[in-house]
Amino acid sequence: MTSTTISTTASTSADTTTSTTTGTARPHRSTRRTKTSAAVAAASFLLLAGVGIAAAPAALAGVPGGTSAADRNSDFDGDGYDDVLIGAPDGTVSGKEGAGYVTVQYGAANGIGVNNSVPKARTAVFSQSTTGVPGSSEAYDSFGTSVATGDLDGDGFDDAVIGAPGEDVGDAENSGRVTVLFGSKTGLRADRALNLAAASPQEGARFGMSVTAARFTGATPADVIAVLDSRGAQLFTYAGGEFGHTDSVDTTEHPAGTAIQPGYLTTGDYDSDGYADLVISGYSPDDGHKQGWSSVYAGGESGVSHQRDLNGGLGTASGDINNDGYDDLVVGQIRTSDEQPQGANGGLAGVYYGGDEGPVGQEPDNAPQWWTQDSPGVPGTAEEGDAWGGELSVDDVDGDGYADVAVGAAGEDVGTVRDAGAVWLLRGSADGLTATGAQSFDQNTAAVPGVVEESDGWGGQLRLADTDADGRSELIAAAPGENTHDGAVWVLPASTKGLVTDGSWSYGGAALGAPATDAAFGASVDE
Repeated sequence: MTSTTISTTASTSADTTTSTTTGTARPHRSTRRTKTSAAVAAASFLLLAGVGIAAAPAALAGVPGGTSAADRNSDFDGDGYDDVLIGAPDGTVSGKEGAGYVTVQYGAANGIGVNNSVPKARTAVFSQSTTGVPGSSEAYDSFGTSVATGDLDGDGFDDAVIGAPGEDVGDAENSGRVTVLFGSKTGLRADRALNLAAASPQEGARFGMSVTAARFTGATPADVIAVLDSRGAQLFTYAGGEFGHTDSVDTTEHPAGTAIQPGYLTTGDYDSDGYADLVISGYSPDDGHKQGWSSVYAGGESGVSHQRDLNGGLGTASGDINNDGYDDLVVGQIRTSDEQPQGANGGLAGVYYGGDEGPVGQEPDNAPQWWTQDSPGVPGTAEEGDAWGGELSVDDVDGDGYADVAVGAAGEDVGTVRDAGAVWLLRGSADGLTATGAQSFDQNTAAVPGVVEESDGWGGQLRLADTDADGRSELIAAAPGENTHDGAVWVLPASTKGLVTDGSWSYGGAALGAPATDAAFGASVDE
């Protein structure tokens, strides 16, 4: 379909757009980032599950002291509004197919917008062809495959972390690289941008396939970057004008727990000790890659240490659903086992509630609180291949103080249209996640722009974000397969009763002055 787009301005390269509007620097705040997650994120994982849709992992980052789901670190200019970072890893830049780019939209009193918004929105586009960004745009670098934010230099402005897992490092093809753009009172800047690679680059490792940032340790006053590759995560700390490698976690060689072929990163402060905890998720060879697993590493004064392994994790997110001061871990499960509940064949979303011992499930087997489309009160019917729970985002939509959970199902069929995609909203409460007031949406929902089409993968990436600082988070839903792989993003407003479709709108990369054709715009969305 042709989505309703705010602008059709095209661009042949993704150079930086700047704005002269300034904000006031805020002191570095104790915030927690909740993500999201990475839903239909690694193509290989989804293809294994029978879903022919590929979107890149987004990240979720937690930092110390975060006890409110609205307390997040995605504010590049320090003005108090959430900003939105979106990746288009297949975008053609400087004539190079698949070089990739990212866009940023700055929040304001009227939320985010695009280039011809009224009043004019502040936006920017960055790639490796942008002056000041290290390196150069090359075919299939996939710059923007993953995106995350955190205050890495402790200056009070959040910074952008961008993964390019297709980048070659020396002779090591597809070893991967990560770029950091630092925030400032005018927003993201390229003049201080830095690159970092794996401590020992390996061919095919795809370093940067997922990224996140949070304060995992008391050894530094700023946030630490965690970068995923094919074996696990590597941690980097900023000091003296550069990033240094400080720790590594290998989940494929895991004598303390379940071996995991990693695909996703998530963070949250699940034990409320003031340090972010790291979650690495993916499939496990130990059970024949039948279902997802999440390995939890607790943050602490000296760094991260393995705490426990949990069932579920193809798509992860964190937030305080019951408002008890502990972040809760939400996991997706698009491949299932016989022990899981009715409706599991269409995908599940499970909640491990936080506490003094970190995220834990229910007795006797430490299972999460599982939800499916067949759970009472949840709209729809579970069907094989829906991939319900493949993408997740957590934040407070209605402003009641309880974090709500957005659930994506990129493989959902709408009528006879295969893999059109859909999104659900389940509500937080004092008793935890509830289906009371649950909502569902797709491109055929009244007032949502466009119509459903095969393989759009609507909901392939999600973010709940308060871009107008009214205490309620709007839904940002991406369809990386929209318009035969151009990709597009939808915004659904928030209200005291949940999400609403009146006033919803959509846009593609062209509306931000970026090259749109076959870009997979929205394949990653920072949380």
